[in-house]
Amino acid sequence: MSEFRYRMRRFQRFSERAARSHGITPLQYLLLLHIKGYPGRDYAVVGELAERLQAHPHGVVALVSRCERRGLVSRRAGKADRRKVEVHLSKKGERLLLKLGLLHRAELKSSFRGALPALLEDS
Repeated sequence: MSEFRYRMRRFQRFSERAARSHGITPLQYLLLLHIKGYPGRDYAVVGELAERLQAHPHGVVALVSRCERRGLVSRRAGKADRRKVEVHLSKKGERLLLKLGLLHRAELKSSFRGALPALLEDS
């Protein structure tokens, strides 16, 4: 478990540095990632994002506002329920997420190459 946690923390630290080197905070990166990765559609609503980020909804609203001011996301009234606000990635947000995703994939492969099966074995 120690080895797994070490590798996870090392990857997380890489992720934090990568986000900052591209001009966003680690939390902003995670927001973009969770919007893009929400199952079955190309947007998420604040409550869903709060669950994925393990954060309070009012904090996520503030995070979305900061990302919206930077041109990374946009808000739209829900189609099925206009009381719900859909959070969508902008083209700028998509491009940034793609750049960071390529970096993260390479680092993930490097960090866990060959280690995951051994980490999951019963001792």
